[in-house]
Amino acid sequence: MYTLQQFKNRKMALSHPHRPSALKQQNKKHQTLGHRSKGSVAKSNKGRISVKTLSKKAKKELSREQRKHRSKQIRAFKKEAAILRKRGLGTANNPPFLATVVPLCPNINPRKVLKTLAACDKAATITTSSQGIMHISCPRFRQRFSFVVPPVNDLYAVLDSVKVSDTLMLLWPAEELGEAADLLLSSVLAQGLPAPVHIVAGLEDMSQKAVLESALAQDQDMMVTEDLEQELSTRLVLEEPSIHKKHHKKHQSRQNLIKDIELRFPGPAKLYSLERDQDALMILRQIGAQKQRPLYFRDSRPHILAENVEFIEEGSSGTLKIHGYIRGKSLSVNGLVHIPGWGEYQMSRIDSSPDPHPLLLHSRDSEANVMDGGTFMLAESDPALQETLTSTNEVDPMEGEQTWPTEEELAEAEQSISSKPRTKRVPKGTSDYQAAWILESEEEEEEDDDDESRSNMDDGFAPVDNVSQDGYECEDDNEEEYEMTVTDAEGVNYDDKIDYGAEIDALQKLKNAREDAMFPDEVDTPMDMPASIRFQKFRGLQSFRTSPWDPNENLPVDYSRIFQFENFRHTKKRVMNEEKQGALPGWYVVVHIADVPRHLYDNHVSSHSPLAVFGLLIHEQKMSVINVVIKSHSLGHLRPIKSKERLIFHIGYRRFANAPIFSEHSTGNKHKLFRYFQPGSTVVATMFAPITFPPASVMVFRERPDGAQDLVATGSLLSVDPKRIVTKRVVLSGHPFKINRKTAVVRYMFFNRDDVLWFKPVELRTKWGRRGHIKEPLGTHGHMKCQFDGQLKSQDTVLLNLYKRVFPKWTFDPYVARPPPLYTFRSSHDMEERTSGEENTGEQPCQKKAKTVKFHSARL
Repeated sequence: MYTLQQFKNRKMALSHPHRPSALKQQNKKHQTLGHRSKGSVAKSNKGRISVKTLSKKAKKELSREQRKHRSKQIRAFKKEAAILRKRGLGTANNPPFLATVVPLCPNINPRKVLKTLAACDKAATITTSSQGIMHISCPRFRQRFSFVVPPVNDLYAVLDSVKVSDTLMLLWPAEELGEAADLLLSSVLAQGLPAPVHIVAGLEDMSQKAVLESALAQDQDMMVTEDLEQELSTRLVLEEPSIHKKHHKKHQSRQNLIKDIELRFPGPAKLYSLERDQDALMILRQIGAQKQRPLYFRDSRPHILAENVEFIEEGSSGTLKIHGYIRGKSLSVNGLVHIPGWGEYQMSRIDSSPDPHPLLLHSRDSEANVMDGGTFMLAESDPALQETLTSTNEVDPMEGEQTWPTEEELAEAEQSISSKPRTKRVPKGTSDYQAAWILESEEEEEEDDDDESRSNMDDGFAPVDNVSQDGYECEDDNEEEYEMTVTDAEGVNYDDKIDYGAEIDALQKLKNAREDAMFPDEVDTPMDMPASIRFQKFRGLQSFRTSPWDPNENLPVDYSRIFQFENFRHTKKRVMNEEKQGALPGWYVVVHIADVPRHLYDNHVSSHSPLAVFGLLIHEQKMSVINVVIKSHSLGHLRPIKSKERLIFHIGYRRFANAPIFSEHSTGNKHKLFRYFQPGSTVVATMFAPITFPPASVMVFRERPDGAQDLVATGSLLSVDPKRIVTKRVVLSGHPFKINRKTAVVRYMFFNRDDVLWFKPVELRTKWGRRGHIKEPLGTHGHMKCQFDGQLKSQDTVLLNLYKRVFPKWTFDPYVARPPPLYTFRSSHDMEERTSGEENTGEQPCQKKAKTVKFHSARL
């Protein structure tokens, strides 16, 4: 038995826990994968809720039936939108399906195709506009179609027609395509492909021709035999299988053509023919039922294809009246319109006109009811609300001045100018009195100005001249100046036909491009002038990616003429989502365009090309700096293109000529200049051009001396950003002279001591990856001691990078000449005269004959 005191002591001993010693086993804590568990978080919060959780919108968990119902609603909404989009073309109150018929061979007559389509349905109504557009109103499909045939040999006419078309009908020949067809297809694909329909023409003739040729070859082989009965029996036996051979040739040609189409166009190819009326009906059904391909630069703007064009002359210019259907968006009379190749213009009024090509479903008497209504004015322009044609800002040269000079300062400036000494070039030994009477000619003054301009340029090397960069005249007693009159040699006919200077220039360009590809941006340090003066506008960067560069410093004067957005993306979003007020899509209207030059209308009438009109969005007539991403095209980009070379651009609905600068397509705030656009590369072209809201397709053509144009690049519009920094890099190279582990003496980078001290803060690098800096100059001839981060090899090259921001030149030209015809045409009368001439001169040697191409006009 325990006493009371023992019981209390035992109870106190049991109440205290055991204290573990230092040798007690320590187990690992629970792994929470780097974060606290939900239980520990709830335990530490103790019921408190953060402010973010309270402010967040509570997500409502949907049940399974609710999710199904939501998906069903989304599908119904998308289906309804697709039906409305499909019914937005071809019906009674909407514009008809517009199809451009493009033959890929000049031997194909597109009018035969249109005649077959017009005759496939007896109940259809056929009408033709004054511009040669054929309209088919088909009650069977409750749709109407419009077919336009641009001149087959005019590249720009085909591209302008395809820009506003919903369907592209390609007439494929049975034989292989030529270079002109390749250029045409490549241009259409780069610009933007509408819904294509492929039709083969001449497949029956080709198969028949192949059978006849094979039969003729067999006949020639059989004529060797002398047995006539055997020959007749053989012909009777071979006559029946020739039909199967014909079908075999036809099927083989069709399969080859389908493979060619699938290689060029996305998706599976479906090839149609026009051998029966049912085939023509299938083509019409395909045009009306197929899915339309979106072209964003076309669908986001109002556009019209002219059905009729009238010109009211008012002096040297006049009012152009465009009749046609409005497509895309609504057209406001207070906005601006753009005609490809003509420029931007204002509208004076918009009239509503009765539809001359209605959809007749029940009887032909309804046509008279539709045509009873007259033309009436829909809207007239308001000068207070109308967009102006101003494209540039007015430059104020005194905008940057803070104070106006006083009269004393002006008088002092005039006195300093009047008393400024002039330096003249006089013969050696001339006294001051004689020098006062020697007058300098205008040619010498121009030469002095040219020398000053060349010395100020830092894109190339300064010329070696009589006068050094320091201003001191270099004396040369043996040098004398003579004026000689050089006469050309007579009787050299071969040299008169060849431009030897152009050949030398082309050879020099190829050499420079090859040298730039082998040694990019490397420049020799001039020996006749200090490098600190030659590269005074360049700077060194510690890191090309992270070093700061102010985009608003040292801007040229041309930047004061352009417009800049505070936030281009927000402006684009606001402009695109803005509701347009005006004439609605589907209306047949008459647009009055004011102040159109007369010669542009005359050129349009003589070219017989379709006329397209685009409505501009807000700000799209103003000039800015645009950047386009272009990729080299293998069809025409065969030699390098130098930066600032004149090129022809097709951006969206615009085309113009410009001389851009090329830079790399990369992320970051600084981009390196490319002196040459090499074949097979991708670059960004920067230039002054009108504002265009992306997305928009880009095509680049280079013009030959004879006027022909080659497709050299394709791409898309990147941005409208004047703050994009394009830097020109110059690499000065030197060679290690003496190497002592990480230290080396470098020469041939500079040629005087002052230049070494001037460029001492700039970091050095080598072609083998070493980095270093200049420690000190050695001597007076440009040798310098350099320290590197590793052992330097004797065959390594030391480089010094310098950078300067470059800007594009103002070379925008809105008027571009049309290229020559794609094909060479020769009439049958000329061929008869040539044939008769060849018969009269039978003893003359045989010459190669030009290929005869039969031309089919686009007019119906």
